[in-house]
This record gives sequence, C-alpha cells and structure tokens, in this order.
Amino acid sequence: MNIDPPPGGFAGPVKRSITIAGHETSITLEPIFWRALEEAAKARALPLSALVAEIDALRILAADPPNLASALRTWAFSQANDSRS
Repeated sequence: MNIDPPPGGFAGPVKRSITIAGHETSITLEPIFWRALEEAAKARALPLSALVAEIDALRILAADPPNLASALRTWAFSQANDSRS
C-alpha cells in the first residue's frame, strides 16, 4: 500500500498572534490546521479570530479542558471528518 504526503508536504508548526476576547495570545499550529481553520471561518463568514474565540469558549466548558492549540486541532480534524461523511 502506498500513501502520499499531505497537500503542500510536511511542515512544522507556525506561531501566530491572535486576539481572543480582547486579549492577544500566541498559538502554534501546523500550516494544514491554520488552513483548515481559515477555510472554516470563511465558510461561516467569520473572522478567524471570532472562530477561534468560539472554539475557545467551547473548550473552556469541557470537563478537562485541553490547551487551546489542542482544542483547535481537534475541532479542525473533526470538521474535516464530518465533511467526508
């Protein structure tokens, strides 16, 4: 069985600053996750910062909240899997 690399190849994490609820924070994600979040924000007609803030609000409600980067990756991955169903 052969597999292919991800679109755009393999790339390490990229740090970005984003404002959530009036506070600037840095988030480090791989480019494939940044693209997925940007596409999801565009599809929802939201700024990226607003989408991240919504995911952050959901994350905080979890019984054992993960860090924000983990929550963003998990959310983006779940959205990609939902769109394939």
